[in-house]
Formats: sequence, C-alpha cells, structure tokens
Amino acid sequence: MSGRLEGKVAIVTGAGSIGPGWGNGKATAVLFAREGARVFAVDRNPEAVEETRAIIAGEGGSCEAFTADVARGPEVAALVQRCLAAFGFVDILHNNVGILALGGPVELAEADWDRLFAVNLKSMFLTCKHVLPAMEARGRGAIVNLGSVAGIRDLGVPYVAYNTTKGAVLAFTRSVALQYAKKGIRANTILPGLMDTPMVEAGLPSAYAQGDVAKMKAVRHAQCPMGHMGDAWDVARAALFLASDEARYITGAELVVDGGLTCKVS
Repeated sequence: MSGRLEGKVAIVTGAGSIGPGWGNGKATAVLFAREGARVFAVDRNPEAVEETRAIIAGEGGSCEAFTADVARGPEVAALVQRCLAAFGFVDILHNNVGILALGGPVELAEADWDRLFAVNLKSMFLTCKHVLPAMEARGRGAIVNLGSVAGIRDLGVPYVAYNTTKGAVLAFTRSVALQYAKKGIRANTILPGLMDTPMVEAGLPSAYAQGDVAKMKAVRHAQCPMGHMGDAWDVARAALFLASDEARYITGAELVVDGGLTCKVS
C-alpha cells in the first residue's frame, strides 16, 4: 500500500461486522491500517471487533480493540480516553455505526424510533463531543461520517426512521464542518447506495422478497445502473480518501458512492 495514513491515529466505530464477510466499518478499519494508520477499533460486539483487530495484527498493522455502545455518553468518553492513553492523539474519526428498522410512522414502534436516533445520530454527536477537543488541541483532524443515499432519496423501502436519521447526518456534518473549518478540522459524509454487506443481508430480506436473500440481492442488483451493488470496500476507499491529506481542502462535502443510483431515482 502507499502509506496514505502513515503516522495517523484513527478511531473507527462499528469496526466489527454483524455477520460473516465484510461490513463497512470492518473493511475501513483494515484499509486504514494497511495505509499506515494506528487503528482504535470500536464495536459493541467484543467478538466482532476482536476479529477485526486480529486481521490487522495478522497483516502486521497496529490496532487496539475496544468494546462500547457509542450511543451512551460515558462509554464514548471512556473509549476516547483509552485511545488517547494508548496512542497519544486522534487524527481521524470515522463514524460507521448504523442500524435499520422497517416501518412507517404507524407501523414503527416508538422504542425503535428512539433506538435508531440514538445509534445512527446521537452516537455521532457523542463521538464528536469527546474527540473534537483532542483534535482542536492538535490543530487538525478529519471526521468521516457514514450517511446513506436514503437520506436524500426514497428507495422504495418503508424505513422512515432510517431515512430521517440519515438525512440528519448530513446537516450535523455540515454544521461541524463549518464550525471547525478554521481550526484545521474537516468533516465530510459518505452516502453509500445499495450495498452488499452483512447488515443488509441480516436486516432487509423481508422488505424485498419475503425473506429470500438471493431474490433480495437480485432485485437490488437490478436497481443499480451498473448492474450490481457495491460492497464494503467501495465505502472503505471513499473513507480513506476523505480521511487522507489528499482531501485536505474538502470539508462539508457529501460523497455519493452508489454506482449512479441517485442519478435515476427521484
């Protein structure tokens, strides 16, 4: 690899994978390490985040695994303090945590609405609250938040809370970007389209094909102008670019990674 993150420390939340294969956070953590970053990998599932750490260590990279629920303030404060104790500073914060729940306003349970806002949005508020002071003291930093094209387009699946939280991620990121632009800290959002990841496989089959995973994937592949969904590595490469110094003059941006999907969906 080219060492695009050499010497940098990166916190990656949601760095485990919900099932076999490569989720966005797992792929990003591994790619960051391959590019020279020391990675502080966070997930609420200890086995999943340990798997990511072991992959990085097996490739000769540097990674510390930490178990935390990033929707809880004290746990976020603890993970940031642990990262600073282990590595001394933070250059990159990649907020990758996200969950799905099917249903519109009538069908969706109030508890599910609250949980999606806590996981998909409050988690970013909390990590930024505790990481930004460290970045400000250092005089630089890059925040990469994971949104979705579901925040700007309706994709035909009734998940009102997911759509709403992903739309809010855009406004949140822009606000942080503008407030901290003169302090050397950048904040950008990645908007993945239809992706083939373990989270999608676990959470969406019932919305497409009565639980038939193969049929769901066929439908989603057909929706994409390029004829196939993207994968976690497509998201990871976008995150790498935005986290690297190659994007030093990019902040408040929304990088769509969707194979052209939003060009055709209104």
